[in-house]
Amino acid sequence: MKDFQKEFLDNRNIQKDVWRIFKIISDFTDAFDELENIPPAISIFGSARIDENNIYYKKATKLAQKLSQKGYAIITGGGPGIMEAANKGADISIGLNIKLPHEQKVNPYVKSRLEFNYFFTRKVTFLKYSVGVIIMPGGFGTLDELSEVLTLIQTKKMSRIPVAFYSKEFFEPLLKFYKNMEKEDMIETKDLDLFFVSDDIDEIVDYIYNNSIQPVS
Repeated sequence: MKDFQKEFLDNRNIQKDVWRIFKIISDFTDAFDELENIPPAISIFGSARIDENNIYYKKATKLAQKLSQKGYAIITGGGPGIMEAANKGADISIGLNIKLPHEQKVNPYVKSRLEFNYFFTRKVTFLKYSVGVIIMPGGFGTLDELSEVLTLIQTKKMSRIPVAFYSKEFFEPLLKFYKNMEKEDMIETKDLDLFFVSDDIDEIVDYIYNNSIQPVS
């Protein structure tokens, strides 16, 4: 039997659905217990495929350091690349790792680690505890997280939080695509104000700080 046929039948197995429900509950209860007392957090998303010599790695570390100085916790996916860089710069460093067939290695700078069975429970956890989001250059996973948060804000399924992109050059093609979406009436002009784009770390930190819940000193 082809893999996709097996997967289709497996997804209709009611006995396995019961265990899936327990795994979903487990993801949430573990997260709620572990993160209940953290200060307001900023989630930083970006590529897992870069190393410490990459300029974006260095910028992510600096961003996390400056946000930590403001009193924010830093949440990442817990893996390598941008995630590692941000955890490295954080004082309160949280990694939301996802269990994959080829296990993602948790970076050594994560201080509070959580393991998730499902991407969607992990996404809920990111946004439940985040009062701001920074999007660094990345791939499909980064765009997935970006689209998720913009959609939830746009549809008012969550309160508006500041969303900042780092690197005008990297995101220029995406911003042009957004403008085309506006031109074709797929989004409204006001939706283009749901995010901020800058190459200046201090500008991004100020934007986050001035437009989100501020940590208690």
